[in-house]
Amino acid sequence: MTHPLPMLEPTLVLKGKDYREVLKRELDAGKIPISLGKNCPVKCEFCYEMDHSYRETLDPPKTTQDDWEFILNYVNNIPTDPLQFWCLGGNEYMEWTDLFLHPKAMEWVEDFLKYTDKNIQFFTVGFVHVPKIHQLAERYPGRINFELSVITMGQYRQRLMPHAPSIKHLQKVLDGPAVSSANFYAFDEHTMSKDAEAIARINQKCVLWMGCLTPVRGLKEDTMALMKQGRKHLAVEAERVYDAGYPNLTTIHTEAYVTAFLNRKRIISQFDALELGKRDTIVMAGSVYKILSTYRKNRARYLYVPNTMLGGDSDCTVLLTFDDIRLRLTDEKTVHIPKCIMESGRGTNMDIAGVTLEEFVTKTRVGVKVLHKINTRFANARLYRNGSLQNFVEDYVRNPQSAVYEALPLTA
Repeated sequence: MTHPLPMLEPTLVLKGKDYREVLKRELDAGKIPISLGKNCPVKCEFCYEMDHSYRETLDPPKTTQDDWEFILNYVNNIPTDPLQFWCLGGNEYMEWTDLFLHPKAMEWVEDFLKYTDKNIQFFTVGFVHVPKIHQLAERYPGRINFELSVITMGQYRQRLMPHAPSIKHLQKVLDGPAVSSANFYAFDEHTMSKDAEAIARINQKCVLWMGCLTPVRGLKEDTMALMKQGRKHLAVEAERVYDAGYPNLTTIHTEAYVTAFLNRKRIISQFDALELGKRDTIVMAGSVYKILSTYRKNRARYLYVPNTMLGGDSDCTVLLTFDDIRLRLTDEKTVHIPKCIMESGRGTNMDIAGVTLEEFVTKTRVGVKVLHKINTRFANARLYRNGSLQNFVEDYVRNPQSAVYEALPLTA
């Protein structure tokens, strides 16, 4: 480009709107938008909401009983999908918080189960009432997906979660039917593996959901360094858990480069089905770039786009923004963009920041051909299809090709 392109700014859709507009937008996306009326007081050092300035938010005041009745009535007017789990808390137009700090949260969860026929899921670091949460799980079997954010029970807990519930309380939450899955991470040697041992001893039915945390912008340098340290220990820690053979189902959440490698055959076959030419320019994040430039070299022009908006080590095509793409443009006349980039919760043909495809085309004057088959449904299927600990250990950690793949450079 001979002249720098203007930065792409999202259209503000909430300006001058009543906070009920936020509630409606979150509800339409399958969220239950309870608000604490303030920033989350837990202040976890790793929280991705440390910097959410890339998207427009308008946080409602503390949810009242009137607000709750409005939410419940709105939910009951939406047809029930038996496979859907409504998520407690908004996170598109609201800042994510641990909603079990709301004094009526447990009461309202019970209301939702009692007065609707819908399912519910929630994430919390453990601020739930025991034994009430176990009683609800027994009374409404199959309708609660409770993902407990253990994070760590080891030496780094106080540093990362100084205001979180005690380990003793977590053990009480785990000791019963309520928790569907417990997520925890590698930070050092004998961190993730020790947590797996402790949790499996208490609860043999919940899913052990492990992995490493990905640094994003807004986090402290020492916290980001600890996350990166965890990545270095993840493989050995995963093997320890795998070899222990716990009765629990074991899944693993890894950074995007691992997910791409585990799904390399499907990524390649889907690319082949697109029937693109050598001169076609395709937008993608670094993980997919490495796959295609290795196994389909020179079959198209692969435009590697860093996740600049989110910063840190994020490397996921779904989370790319139109402004990220703008920063990588040179002399392209037309680019092929995966549909998943413009299927965020912000709205039709919008990225995660709320910028529209139309604005991208208008301001960059670059033509866009949408790759409709590379959509969010495809991306999510890839994320979960090979997400077992067994796949990670056998096809990544113990696969010599993975080291070659990791060492591949990304073009400047």
